[in-house]
Amino acid sequence: MPKKRVKKDKKKSSSVNIKVDNLDKLVREHKRRDRQKNPCVRGGAVYGLGLIGSAIYYISTATGFWNGVLGILKAIVWPVFVIYELLRFLGV
Repeated sequence: MPKKRVKKDKKKSSSVNIKVDNLDKLVREHKRRDRQKNPCVRGGAVYGLGLIGSAIYYISTATGFWNGVLGILKAIVWPVFVIYELLRFLGV
């Protein structure tokens, strides 16, 4: 009887190793798929369009050269202003 238990335990440990190997393979496949469907790519496009739009807005409302330069700098960090205004609106 004890020998059968040892054999069963060995089979269990080998099946666990196989499952871990498959898990590693699945994790690698998942990471590869994540890179292909990365939502940050879409976020970068939104940021880029926001950068262009905010630069046009700030430059068109500038009253002088240095206000235009300041507008370009504001256009680079426009998400900061959006989050600040959102939090101020929510009263946080």
